[in-house]
Amino acid sequence: MKEKPPLPDQRIIDCLMTEFGIKVVALSFLPLGADINASVYKAQAHDQSSYFVKLKRGHHHELSIALARLLHAAGISQIIPPVNTIQGQPAHFIDDFTLFVYPFVEGTDGFSRNLTDEQWRMLGKAMRQVHAMEIPFAMQNQMRKESYSPKWREAVRSLYTQIEGEHHGDEMALKLLTFMKKNITVIRQVVDRAEMLSQKLQKQSPKFVLCHSDIHGGNVLIDNKDSLYIVDWDEPIMAPIERDLMFIGAGVANVWNKPHEVELFYQGYGKVDINKERLAYFRYERIVEDIAIYGHELLLTTAGGRNRSVMVKHFMDMFEPRGVVEMAFETLDKNFSYIK
Repeated sequence: MKEKPPLPDQRIIDCLMTEFGIKVVALSFLPLGADINASVYKAQAHDQSSYFVKLKRGHHHELSIALARLLHAAGISQIIPPVNTIQGQPAHFIDDFTLFVYPFVEGTDGFSRNLTDEQWRMLGKAMRQVHAMEIPFAMQNQMRKESYSPKWREAVRSLYTQIEGEHHGDEMALKLLTFMKKNITVIRQVVDRAEMLSQKLQKQSPKFVLCHSDIHGGNVLIDNKDSLYIVDWDEPIMAPIERDLMFIGAGVANVWNKPHEVELFYQGYGKVDINKERLAYFRYERIVEDIAIYGHELLLTTAGGRNRSVMVKHFMDMFEPRGVVEMAFETLDKNFSYIK
């Protein structure tokens, strides 16, 4: 379970009143999401309306709000528009955090329920609209650009000596080390294949479009009327379409791994030429990033408290049958299999 940030509830309640004009009668912490730098709450207002309140560590997240507003204004109904402050600002700084407010949508995410056929088509159509958006140059200049950086591959390689050496640390560190040692051959293959593909793809010049960058089941919300929303625009990037499309059929959290779901998505998305090497690269690289983040957090620090056991589970789940590792290898080799 995620732990609350070191910020008193009353500070958040006061901020919502003075900056957003929202009189809160109840504030509930929601232990959701895998982002260790983000915390979310449900705020019940005096007028019976509800709000989704997000605290993001740092003071550089306004772009995500501006982007969500732009997409919603363009008619993409699957985007939830943010709530401005009284002064018309998209967010408010509170201590070391940036505070965002959205209307609260009651529902469940794509990890918790299967999408219907129509919802798969709806998601495909919405993502096609996102990728077709003309983003103002001023906004593009603030966004990340895909560079096939070796950052995460180098971070994982820096752990090899520790993985193959003597195990030490707390219970969760030891559990992770044992698992990583057992799977070190597969981990090395993932890193090496990402490296090989990155070198090949750097020589290509595909069209860059707006990408969500994290469009897995956990960031797709289905409300009580079966409407679908794409949430968490914290890390947008200008990249080839495969940067987003790699999640469809990728098996994140052991869902979205069935061929008929992929077919339904593309019925909504429409005809498109997909570069399988780019698709494979982004799948491998996402796994590499998660290995690096979880590995460094669990092996090199004692941070996280009760979250450490959750992080170990997320790590191990990647190697489950039909999970992200297996699906990444299958992207270019349908006959691939590995023994854990």
